[in-house]
Amino acid sequence: MTVESSLRGHHGQTMYAGAPPKTGARMTRFRPLVVSCCACALAAVAVARTDTQAPARTSAASSLIGTWALVSYESNDTESQRYRGPKPIGLLYYDRTGHMAVQILPDRQRRRFTGPQAGVFTGPQPTPDEALDALSGYAAYFGTYSVDERAQTVTHKRVGNINPGGLGDFVRRYEFPTVDRLVLVPQERTDLRAVRLTWERLK
Repeated sequence: MTVESSLRGHHGQTMYAGAPPKTGARMTRFRPLVVSCCACALAAVAVARTDTQAPARTSAASSLIGTWALVSYESNDTESQRYRGPKPIGLLYYDRTGHMAVQILPDRQRRRFTGPQAGVFTGPQPTPDEALDALSGYAAYFGTYSVDERAQTVTHKRVGNINPGGLGDFVRRYEFPTVDRLVLVPQERTDLRAVRLTWERLK
């Protein structure tokens, strides 16, 4: 016979030798745990709502990364318009390691080289006039880049260029009309010409 059964009364009710346990005291012990669990649940909901309402902002430096195709070239400089043509084509690259490269091909017929054969060329070498015609309006350089998000500029640090004198920093103001559209405006010689290049991300 158990202690409990020996303390049962005539009507099957349990009789306690001491004072019955206090339900309120037991609940008081668990109250801090319940409050802590509720607080954690509310905090998790608040964080989830914050993440939904305010997604992380993508930096301009990461938005630049990729391959871009030239879709339009605008200039008020007549000489530039003549040598570049109405619809030049080009490719621009920015990678995650901070390197970049660009080439722009003029939209015009360039003269073929007609000089004597030379080992450094695949075919004949150019005459002086042909060399000038081939280079005029053509852009090609590579190097590294850095982004100043406050000034909204990207600086191309050119270490190699088809134009031997075109080395060093080249600053361009950028904007993103859409996620996959990039506009670059050179900041040099703005008093002489206004140039605006629009690029589209290749996927």
